[in-house]
Amino acid sequence: MANRPAPPVALDDDQRNALTTWARSRALPQRQVLRARIILLAAEGVSHAAIAAQLGCSEPTVRLWRQRFTDAGIVGLEEDAPGRGRPATYDQRLVAKVITVTLGKPPRGETHWSSRAVAGRVGVSKSTVLRIWQDQDLQPHRTRGFKFSTDPDLEQKVTDVVGLYLHPPEKAVVLCVDEKSQIQALDRTQPLLPLRRGQVERRTHDYVRHGTATLFAALDIATGEVTGRCYARHRHQEFLRFLDLINTRYPDVDLHIVLDNNRTHKHAVVRDWLEHHPRFHLHFTPTSASWMNQVETWFSIVHRKAVRRGVFRSVAHLKDAINRFLDAWNVNKHPFAWVKSAEEILRHAKPKAISGPAH
Repeated sequence: MANRPAPPVALDDDQRNALTTWARSRALPQRQVLRARIILLAAEGVSHAAIAAQLGCSEPTVRLWRQRFTDAGIVGLEEDAPGRGRPATYDQRLVAKVITVTLGKPPRGETHWSSRAVAGRVGVSKSTVLRIWQDQDLQPHRTRGFKFSTDPDLEQKVTDVVGLYLHPPEKAVVLCVDEKSQIQALDRTQPLLPLRRGQVERRTHDYVRHGTATLFAALDIATGEVTGRCYARHRHQEFLRFLDLINTRYPDVDLHIVLDNNRTHKHAVVRDWLEHHPRFHLHFTPTSASWMNQVETWFSIVHRKAVRRGVFRSVAHLKDAINRFLDAWNVNKHPFAWVKSAEEILRHAKPKAISGPAH
């Protein structure tokens, strides 16, 4: 009979949300966390004995706080009998003070608060500050970059490019074209120490720079095949030579080219070339949104797998390594799946979508 489940405790949405927050908290007193967990399990119909075994308390404790909740709701879980229980280490006023200091102006000459600095200002331990930060989802030690596009044609360009990805035109080829410039041919001052059991690959921190190269690439979004060519410089002359290569590589078919807003793509000589090649249709990504060009994903793969950890004794050696990777990619090519709609992108692309008060 002792293990027979009691009737589940009835919780409304507000009570469940509040108790769930308590149960996950590292800033609240542990007795309050325990009470929240007891009620949440009781709401699932778990027996008193099972709750006590799972939470490491006694059955009378489970019955006590279940009855307190039934009589007084959440308020009944917050109150202790006079003289009972360990005094709270800190209260909500201290939590509010830690939050205010963390979100305020950092110490003179510093860019952000550290846990030790907040602890010294408020007069608590570093571990207390860390627990409050975790409970309140504050991470002053971290930062993340962003940039909103100010392109006046933002919606039109996003809709145009995403439309090409999700619904490409029939009897035409869609190519994502861009350049990865300033790829450095770096050589180490001493030979690498290769990977071994219990030892990662090691290299010297210093290097010899032998020059740079620019990789032009065109990614076919339907097949994932990449047409690439390395050049010494990054000018409209090299871009025209690459367009000639694309023109030869894809004859007798309309070409829709996705590009960013680099000025070499809009040079007067380039515009004149395009007028004599009506098969080419250019589609520009919004300013500050070159990430929408799928070839950028391929560039990141090239950098990780062929360049970043490479050792190159000359620019020719660098170009040879890139070409080998390009050949291997096209043997096992695959397209990238675009999943974001234009509406989803635009919802997060404008400052007004995330600015303003949180409540």
